[in-house]
Amino acid sequence: MVGIKRNTVKTILRYLLTAGLVVVAASNPRFGSSLLRGAMREYSRKNKYKRNNSQNFYSAFAYMRKNGLIDIEYRGRQMYFSLTNDGKKRAGRYKIDDLKIEKPKKWDGRWRILIFDIEDKQKLKREALRGKLKELELYQLQKSVWVCPYGFENEIKLLRDFFGLTDKEMKIITASDIENDKPLRDFFKI
Repeated sequence: MVGIKRNTVKTILRYLLTAGLVVVAASNPRFGSSLLRGAMREYSRKNKYKRNNSQNFYSAFAYMRKNGLIDIEYRGRQMYFSLTNDGKKRAGRYKIDDLKIEKPKKWDGRWRILIFDIEDKQKLKREALRGKLKELELYQLQKSVWVCPYGFENEIKLLRDFFGLTDKEMKIITASDIENDKPLRDFFKI
């Protein structure tokens, strides 16, 4: 992305993924600002206001259209923006990059156990999943068994969808007790 900040494209893609389909009146002279208001608000919150934010957004849209990440369709006087399949994949990757498990103030006393069984022919996928689980700070009990004291069902569902796994390949178990859980309690400081 020559001359375009990656953050700008990332913000727009994530915004479009969340918003779904964006509709804007093409006859509106403030077309760009009305379309990007929500995305620019998010971008400005994360980055100090810069004079060329609008220019970055226009350039980012041109980049995304040129590279097949968004579709623009005219229907009468309306212009519709939507993510292409490639755009959805890229936006999903950004969503996965920002994934975090929220830690409640008080632990509910239950362990969440993630088990998975991914075939050898998908070794790269399996190793990428393990890397992400380490990044999410889950405890590796065994090679394909990971433990966390906090609710992570939504995060695991996103990972399952992102990696294209089924509920047969990846399961979540909730348990009130794990034998000899001192190493787990030490790891999570609970």
